[in-house]
Amino acid sequence: MRSSLTLLGTLWAFLSLVTAVASSTSYFLPYWLFGSQLGKPVSFSTFRRCNYPVRGEGQSLIMVEECGRYASFNAIPSLAWQMCTVVTGAGCALLLLVALTAVLGCCMEELISRMMGRCMGAAQFVGGLLISSGCALYPLGWNSPEIMQTCGNVSNQFQLGTCRLGWAYYCAGGGAAAAMLICTWLSCFAGRHPKPVMLVESIMRNTNSYAMELDHCLKP
Repeated sequence: MRSSLTLLGTLWAFLSLVTAVASSTSYFLPYWLFGSQLGKPVSFSTFRRCNYPVRGEGQSLIMVEECGRYASFNAIPSLAWQMCTVVTGAGCALLLLVALTAVLGCCMEELISRMMGRCMGAAQFVGGLLISSGCALYPLGWNSPEIMQTCGNVSNQFQLGTCRLGWAYYCAGGGAAAAMLICTWLSCFAGRHPKPVMLVESIMRNTNSYAMELDHCLKP
């Protein structure tokens, strides 16, 4: 089984998979922001949160200690977080698509050429840029009432108050930066140059296949 990737291309495929998995996993985990409410720890991502208040008996607030996503897209606390959810999700999907194709290139001989590798690197740059844009949009939602209740009622845009950023936020941003800088550069050297003999054989094979199909169609 011959790979269509160079040695640097194999490294590129591995790093592409690592950065895509890191960013995508962080996107789905509700550990972007940590705070507390009613004496209980609370954490958020863009569309999920852990621990939330509900009305109990006597109209008093009690904390339900479980993680889940918001009931609907419109229930996400702020417009900035809604945009962040869409932009970051699109970036993660793009990185995963490139990573899976790169891994297949390790097992398929003619899948990734030098030019295709560079195009995939450009797609990785766009994916990383989308995730980075999502991370930049995230602080714009810290002034929503739901976040302020968790951050001591003193948070604002780019001001955390009593809250702190979680490890998943840094992991998503780090994965995006690695995809944009390292993976994009490695992709320029990922694909093999087609050998002239292999190229001629491929052309002849395709030509013969086309001729056979044409001859079959012309026969009465």
